[in-house]
Amino acid sequence: MSNDTNVDGPSTDEDGDPEEGHQSTDTAPHDGDDEPKSPDGSATDGTGDSQSDPVERDSETDPDDPLEDSLAKLEEGIDGAAGVDAHEEPADDDDDIETIEDLGSAVEVDPGVEIDEEIAEDDLLGGLKIDSTADIEVPDRLVDQVIGQDEARDIIIKAAKQRRHVMMIGSPGTGKSMLAKAMSQLLPQEDLQDVLVYHNPDDGNEPKVRTVPAGKGEQIIDAHKEEARKRNQMRSILMWIIIAIIVVYALIARQILLGILAAGIIWLIFRYTSRGMDAMVPNMIVNNGEQRTAPFEDATGAHAGALLGDVRHDPFQSGGMETPSHDRVEPGSIHKSNKGVLFVDEINTLDVRTQQKLMTAIQEGEFAITGQSERSSGAMVQTEPVPCDFVMIAAGNLDAMENMHPALRSRIKGYGYEVYMDDTIEDTPEMRRKYARFIAQEVERDGRLPHFTRDAVEEVILEAMRRAGRKEHLTLLFRNLGGLVRVAGDIARAEDTEFTTREHVLQAKSRSRSIEQQLADDYIERRKDYELQVNKGGVEGRVNGLAVMGEDSGIMLPVMAEIAPAQGQGQVIATGQLKEMAEESVQNVSAIIKKFSDVNLSEKDVHIQFVQAGQQGVDGDSASITVATAVISALEDIPVDQSVAMTGSLSVRGDVLPVGGVTHKIEAAAKAGCDKVIIPKTNEQDVMIEDEYKEMIEIIPCDNISEVLEVALIGEPEKDSLLDRLKFITGSALEGQSTVTGTGTGSNPSPQ
Repeated sequence: MSNDTNVDGPSTDEDGDPEEGHQSTDTAPHDGDDEPKSPDGSATDGTGDSQSDPVERDSETDPDDPLEDSLAKLEEGIDGAAGVDAHEEPADDDDDIETIEDLGSAVEVDPGVEIDEEIAEDDLLGGLKIDSTADIEVPDRLVDQVIGQDEARDIIIKAAKQRRHVMMIGSPGTGKSMLAKAMSQLLPQEDLQDVLVYHNPDDGNEPKVRTVPAGKGEQIIDAHKEEARKRNQMRSILMWIIIAIIVVYALIARQILLGILAAGIIWLIFRYTSRGMDAMVPNMIVNNGEQRTAPFEDATGAHAGALLGDVRHDPFQSGGMETPSHDRVEPGSIHKSNKGVLFVDEINTLDVRTQQKLMTAIQEGEFAITGQSERSSGAMVQTEPVPCDFVMIAAGNLDAMENMHPALRSRIKGYGYEVYMDDTIEDTPEMRRKYARFIAQEVERDGRLPHFTRDAVEEVILEAMRRAGRKEHLTLLFRNLGGLVRVAGDIARAEDTEFTTREHVLQAKSRSRSIEQQLADDYIERRKDYELQVNKGGVEGRVNGLAVMGEDSGIMLPVMAEIAPAQGQGQVIATGQLKEMAEESVQNVSAIIKKFSDVNLSEKDVHIQFVQAGQQGVDGDSASITVATAVISALEDIPVDQSVAMTGSLSVRGDVLPVGGVTHKIEAAAKAGCDKVIIPKTNEQDVMIEDEYKEMIEIIPCDNISEVLEVALIGEPEKDSLLDRLKFITGSALEGQSTVTGTGTGSNPSPQ
């Protein structure tokens, strides 16, 4: 490649593909995708309109530049000695990954493992006939190890074939980074490149960039170093000859002091000028010599310099001691991922200006490297454009789309795919077999864990069912589930056992509790110590509500209500750090109360307290039936059975609606010593409590508020009168199955 930029179109081979030795430096924007070609070979925009081919820098040298001429001769010698033709296609490697067409979407779950189809439906392992995970073969390719995300997997395969960008949105731990790595293995085989940065004798602050076939960069640098070594050696011999002549002459002329001074000056002159010869050695910023698949770069959390490239600061900027600018150039992740995959998780955390520059890199397929700090001397240096033709994989949670630059998202969406990562998947025999394989994958990936016995695998799958929060579903939060596998394996390894058993998994479930669960257990114990938790007798206006902390931690949260004369217009006053959704649910409860109560609420203030809700406050509407029961109890002076806990949302018609986290809430009620727990009827299918809690607590599903009050209130005459009046006033709206309730937790509630 020459130091000058030619404006000739790219030379092509018989297939119309650019020949090797040419570096693309598009002057027109493009997106790194393989655009369709028109019959005359020009790119089209998908509408049939032709676009001009991008301008490329020719790899031939400028005959008028003696430096380039010498470098060209040097590199021709390298090619001749190594027998390498820069335009010759590399030989096929027998170990190359199969083509995309051979992959498909269906992956054989358990090759070589016998499956009993007769018991598959009822067997926790889906009919797998194994003694331990050592009997399960783990696929070599990452794309075959992906479990549960079939849609995302198919999109990754298509995107790899067509070199499309992808944005994956979903909960942490659902396999986004694994899919991104898998894509780097699936990308079509292309000629990888080494990138060299040369000193520019015309302008030291604008280093020149050259790309060469992968593996050739090291040869070029070694040849330059050898050439520089030979020249320095010749200069050193010449210097010592001159110094020797000066010293001999000084001895003869008896001018020893003058001779020493002259010799020192000669030494400094040669020493100073030798630095110019060292500057002729290029700096290789991207080395793909040993890369056998497309590069993969994880730039999650990278600052601007690490992502876009940077120029190191030089404290010695004058006096001949400075480091040449081309030696201070550092590549960014966008340059290292050229011809490969750039993965950025939590894309919204990138600075807006960085996102804009990233969009430019995607559009142009090249990006010049400059100092990212204005206070650094590196800000004066800017290289020629460096190729960065990568496939972008952006990832994040649902909130990632809020702070993501709209133009960057449009660029990804317009030239790629958007996919939402599922949190759960339907429980089928095939999926259970894949979960068994997942455990085998984790054991093999870690390399230090004993294999899991059949019973241990069954216990992990049961935990996957519980964590799904839905009946007949399995969780897809594999990072957390993998943590349980590793803790269980660590326990087995500490005991020096051959296999990880079910007992080890049970111990791991206790040891791997989340911080929220540890806090919840601590709250329960403290409330018992201070008698703040009541689980016996009857109390007016006090109800044991249930909530969740985090994602998997239940806690009992008492709610108290008191009715007082209003000083002005009656109002509902709720305390306990309530958030917006919780406040709205409290207001909705007043509609039910006003509908049947004999008390004129316009003359009363209703005070509601969420006892010790904590600094995080209360969010969600799962405390609706709790609040309604507490207020009704206070209005009617009917005590509430304190051995009963409850959770559920409440419609303005009195229907009990489904909520999330019922399994963890039921277990929290059992730990607190309650005898009964009320849950929405539609959540009955989601209950997956541990065996130890099944005998401790009675689960009572309810459809409407009248059923809740019938279970929770005590005092027969008063309760019967209240229920009769409630049913009479509300009519059939509370007697039959509600049509508003829906099924399951499809509304994706976020109760607390």
